[in-house]
Amino acid sequence: MPTRHPSAPPSPDGHLLHPIVRKLSTYAHLDAGERAALAGLSAGGQRVEGRSDLLVEGAAPDCAVLVVEGIACRYRHRPNGARQITAYLLPGDLCDPDVVHLSRMTHSVGTIGPCRIVRIPREALADLTERHPGIARALRHAKLAEEETTREWVMNVGCRSAIERVSHLLCELHERLRIVGWATKAGYDLPLTQQDVADTTGLSNVHVNRVLRQLRLMRLVEVGGKRVDILDLPGLRAVAEFQPDYLRPTSAESIPG
Repeated sequence: MPTRHPSAPPSPDGHLLHPIVRKLSTYAHLDAGERAALAGLSAGGQRVEGRSDLLVEGAAPDCAVLVVEGIACRYRHRPNGARQITAYLLPGDLCDPDVVHLSRMTHSVGTIGPCRIVRIPREALADLTERHPGIARALRHAKLAEEETTREWVMNVGCRSAIERVSHLLCELHERLRIVGWATKAGYDLPLTQQDVADTTGLSNVHVNRVLRQLRLMRLVEVGGKRVDILDLPGLRAVAEFQPDYLRPTSAESIPG
């Protein structure tokens, strides 16, 4: 399990230390009551082992899943067994806040490494957003950011070279984890395998290995042992052509690094 880095800004009530509060605070102003309500969602929860399904394609969802610790992903399998990862869910991510409108899942959601999650019944989520308009607004803006991220991933797979694809993924994960306090400028914990990276970027396992070796030789980043050590962040971002604006397209606030 990744260790949370102490990069969160001080908060009188301590609620801003919670990943979901930190994340949603970048999209809309949240008052003390709304921060407390979100922090309450993070209490308790259950530990789930890595490589476990949380939501299964074809099933009728009855709850949203909040990731409190660890990393999960959205994915689909082809009939031949090939997998495509379509999104990563990091601490503070709520999947799927629009569950009340879904009759069946069109993809699966599974953990990458060990996670702590909270399952939120659809009635409780509907009540939360009805009582707290700030939370509803922040969740809507977060959904817009998720849609922007999907478009960026399409660009990544369709238009960028192998080294640009992998570099962009590493930059995006660094920025998203930094926002919720789980990364520093030096790097972050990452339980992804090379096959996970391959299934995300549309590359082969061998090609991913070659790219990571090239990035290490360029003294930009070292990936291994479930850890990403960033040696030259500006250089890595330059290779990736990484511009983080798409992660917070409606942001009116910022979180210091």
